[in-house]
Amino acid sequence: MATNLARRDFLKWSSLATLSWLTPVGHLLAREAEKHSRHEPAQSIILLWMAGGPSQLETFDPHPNTDSAAGSKAIDTAVESVKLGDGFGRLAEEMGSVALVRSLVSKEGDHERGTYLMKTGYRPDPTVVHPSIGAICCHELPAAGTDIPRHVSIVPGMWPGRGGFLGDEFDAFKTGDPAQKVTDITPQVSAERDLQRIKNLDVVEQAFAHGRKSRVDMTLHRQTLQNARAMMTSEQLRAFDVNREPARVREMYGDTPFGRGCLAARRLIEVGVRCVEVTLDGWDTHANNHELVKGRVSVLDPAFSALIRDLKEHHLLHKTVVLCAGEFGRTPNVNRLGGRDHWTNGYSVALAGGGIRGGQALGATDPDGAKDPANPVAVADIHATVLTAVGIDPAKIVQSPIGRTLKWSEGRSIPQLLG
Repeated sequence: MATNLARRDFLKWSSLATLSWLTPVGHLLAREAEKHSRHEPAQSIILLWMAGGPSQLETFDPHPNTDSAAGSKAIDTAVESVKLGDGFGRLAEEMGSVALVRSLVSKEGDHERGTYLMKTGYRPDPTVVHPSIGAICCHELPAAGTDIPRHVSIVPGMWPGRGGFLGDEFDAFKTGDPAQKVTDITPQVSAERDLQRIKNLDVVEQAFAHGRKSRVDMTLHRQTLQNARAMMTSEQLRAFDVNREPARVREMYGDTPFGRGCLAARRLIEVGVRCVEVTLDGWDTHANNHELVKGRVSVLDPAFSALIRDLKEHHLLHKTVVLCAGEFGRTPNVNRLGGRDHWTNGYSVALAGGGIRGGQALGATDPDGAKDPANPVAVADIHATVLTAVGIDPAKIVQSPIGRTLKWSEGRSIPQLLG
C-alpha cells in the first residue's frame, strides 16, 4: 500500500479503526504504512562547521600509542568497534546515531578554497559560483510557510554558505550569539510612524518604476522588502531566542556561543528553516595543537551530543541530517611548534540523523600517513549522500543564469551511510 502514514496515523485516518478492523490483514497494512514512513526523506540540514580544519587524530580518527598520536589518547564509545578522541565522553554515548567517514580526500589545502569545496561539493571555478548545500536545500524543498530566512548561519566564519548562481536570496542569513537578540529587526520608531514610512516609500517606488517596471522587478527590491517586513513581524523569530528554553536544556548544550547556536538550530528547523550552519572557530592548530584541540573539543562535545539527544526527544532526528565537518584535516606528524599543518589525504567528518545509518566508521587511514587511506571518499560523495538523504537527486541537471549546465553534485551517494 503506497502511503507515508505511520501506524498510529494510519489507524486514526481510517474510518475502520475499530477493534473489528484490527485483524491480521489490518496489522499488515499498518506495518506497511509504518515501513514507508521510516524512509521519508529528511527535511533539513544542520551543518556544524569546524572552521580552520580540525585534527582528525584528536577527534574522529584517533591512533593512540603511535608516533602520529604524539601522546593523544582515545576513548571507547557505545559502539565497540569505534573509538573517539579523548574528551568526547558525551558524544561517545550517542555513537549509535553517528556515522564517521575517516577517509575523506581533497585537492584543496587552502582555507578559503577548502571551505568552498566542503560547502558546495565543487572546487572553485572562476566561471561559476556554485551554491552551497544549504542553498540547494532551500531552493529544492518546499518553503513550508516559513516567514524567516530558511538558510541561516549562526556565529558565521569568513565564508558562510552562499546562494551562488541560484541568487543572493539563497545566501545564508547571518546572525551572532543566540544569547543576544537578532539585530536590525525591531523598528526604531513608533508603529504609526513606521507604517507611514512604508506608505511614503511606496509612493516613491511607484513613481520610480514608471516606465521601467521590468528592470525594477529584476532587482527583487519589492520582494526583499516584503520578506523583511514579514520576518520582522513573525512569531517564528522566537525560534532564535534560546532563553525560552528550560535551564536544563541550555546547560546540556553548554554555556558557549556554539552551544547556544546548536540549540537555536534545533529550534529553527522546528519552524521550517531548511539549513542552519553553526560555526566553531579555532581549529587552525599550526602550533600547540593538542592544547588548542582540547579546548575546542570541550565546546563541541556537549553541543554535538546534546543536539542529537534533543533532536531525538523532539522527534526531529529522522527529519534532520547533521553534518560535522571542516575544510580539511591535519598532518600525522607534529611540527616543531607542537602543531599540525594542513592535510587533505585522509581526514574525517561525522554525520547523524536523516536516515544516516549510525554506529559505524567508514574508511581507514594509515597512522603515519605514508599510505593512501583505504576506501577513499571524495567530498562530492558526501554532498551527494546528504542531498539524497533530504530527497534531492544529486544528479539533477540545472542551468546557471548564463545557461551553463551543471548537476547539483558530481558525486555518488554512499550506500553504506544511507539506512
